[in-house]
Amino acid sequence: MIIELAIMLAIALFVGGATAFILMKLEIDAGRRGKTAYARWLNARYVRKFDEQLTDALGTMSNALRAGFSIAQAFESVAEADLHPISDEFALLLQQMRVGMNFDDALASMEKRVGSNDLSLVVTAIDIARKTGGNLTEIFDSISNTIRGRMRVERKVRTLTAQGRLQGLVVSLMPVILCVIMTMMKPKLMIPFLTSFTGIACLLVASVLVFVGWLVIRKIVTIKV
Repeated sequence: MIIELAIMLAIALFVGGATAFILMKLEIDAGRRGKTAYARWLNARYVRKFDEQLTDALGTMSNALRAGFSIAQAFESVAEADLHPISDEFALLLQQMRVGMNFDDALASMEKRVGSNDLSLVVTAIDIARKTGGNLTEIFDSISNTIRGRMRVERKVRTLTAQGRLQGLVVSLMPVILCVIMTMMKPKLMIPFLTSFTGIACLLVASVLVFVGWLVIRKIVTIKV
């Protein structure tokens, strides 16, 4: 029994080590390109939360403009809403304007800092409206409705692809679970195989193939709207 547990532990460590090595290699390559996968995930979550709050912020700014406030005062109403992260970004925008940065440069700085496509649309609309004299309240309402519609589609797509993501996780874990079960049921058959050079090579190849399969499934179920 102790030998079987030791073999199963060795299998788990080997498979986990091989997977960790592959992930580490991918992380190092991504880091050389300027951003790790974890940093990209944090940034994507930050942008997604910002976009979710942007629709309400556009409504707030639109109401402020209808009440006769200036665009800077409309920004201030968003900054005072105490919603992280959008209030923090607009507060930083106003702070940059107070220390001498002009309006266009402050907007461009926030657009670059956040990295949101929806925010880029808002910044472009503000720039065009200021130059041509357009109605910002109608523009903000239109952009807000567009963003809400896109988010509804994204949520629907995420719901429809949930089964595919779960299947990718199950398929990735199934070989490891089956290997552990077979080792417990047939130790005399599995232990010599797993301790041989051929068995170790098969485990390594299987780990790589499982990881590649997981990446392919993830690529298939990841749909950008």
